[in-house]
Amino acid sequence: MSNVRVAGVGMIPFTKPGKSEDWDVMAEKAIRLALADAGITYDQVQQAYAAYLYADSTAGQSALYRIGSSGIPIFNVNNNCSSGSTALYLARQAIETGAADCVLAFGFEQMTPGALGAVFNDRKAAMGNYAAKFTELQTYDPTKPPAPQPWGGAAREYQQRYGASDEAFAMISVKARRHAINNPLAVFRDPLTLEEVMASPNLSGPVTRLQACPPTCGAAAAVLVSPRFAARHGIDARVEILAQSLTTDLQKTWDGRSMMSVVGFDMARAAADQVYEASGVSPDDVDVVELHDCFTPGELFAYESLRLTPEGTAERYIRDGQNTYGGKHVVNPSGGLLSKGHPIGATGLAQCYELTHQLRGTAEKRQVNDARLALQHNLGNGGACVVTLYGRSD
Repeated sequence: MSNVRVAGVGMIPFTKPGKSEDWDVMAEKAIRLALADAGITYDQVQQAYAAYLYADSTAGQSALYRIGSSGIPIFNVNNNCSSGSTALYLARQAIETGAADCVLAFGFEQMTPGALGAVFNDRKAAMGNYAAKFTELQTYDPTKPPAPQPWGGAAREYQQRYGASDEAFAMISVKARRHAINNPLAVFRDPLTLEEVMASPNLSGPVTRLQACPPTCGAAAAVLVSPRFAARHGIDARVEILAQSLTTDLQKTWDGRSMMSVVGFDMARAAADQVYEASGVSPDDVDVVELHDCFTPGELFAYESLRLTPEGTAERYIRDGQNTYGGKHVVNPSGGLLSKGHPIGATGLAQCYELTHQLRGTAEKRQVNDARLALQHNLGNGGACVVTLYGRSD
């Protein structure tokens, strides 16, 4: 078994649908940036994992063939919104088990405007269990976009348990924009006020339109290597994956009556606990976090599922500024999905990009002072959750 280092990362500016280049061009650019950052050429890559949702089979090959056809194994990965981190997980696993010494993980998405919808409408839905449980626990409103509704229901459940205010959720969007101002790769970089967030059209529960991530186009990539490969090729490999876990839904999700569980709280908690146990690291030791804030309840729940703050205390954590610079953890310095954007296949690799630069000390105006431990949380309903802990070695 070998520990795994992040040798190079690449990411292109995320854009609104209709303003991007083709998916394969975006992917090529992100890959070339990652290879250049690692200081290697494509012929040194031994395996590749491509993450995406909205492209046909073997799209990963099509993107990589723009760089070269070396005959290596190329795996196409679709795990809903956690696809990018799933590709990263598989790449890390290949190196850790000794199957390869240099592996590429990349993700891309070319999305369309508007709310997400089903692609295959002539057959049984892949997320049938998820939809059935959702409609068992709350009423579906056909006049509103479907994706926010489970999150709105889960937010109402949290409010009933702990008395959290609507403002607590909206404050997360304000913080996301404040962080994104310093990220030149983010889609939305204009500041928001709490009043603007609260006054935007309601989607479900306390969730308003400005508390939802936008459909986005973009690409990101990472090169992972073994320590011996890094030493042999003189690679700056100070960023190490200390622990990583991929979990799926637990039986209590289907047996219980919790919308918070349906949208991933329990599988995120399980993944985080596995990472803390494997690494010996406490959540109190983490300096910087990139987590999955597709809707503001997702971020608020993650504070607690990742054990950044005890259950029921997320609003106090937010109001005390513990989720930003000067607080206990800096959460989503990139602006997160809410402001940076969410090109689904690329999201997990974009989180890796941000945290790698934070640990290198090269995040410029976003830099978290003396960041040494970084936590990544990438959630896909349907479902899968990947939690990754990175460390900096000097």
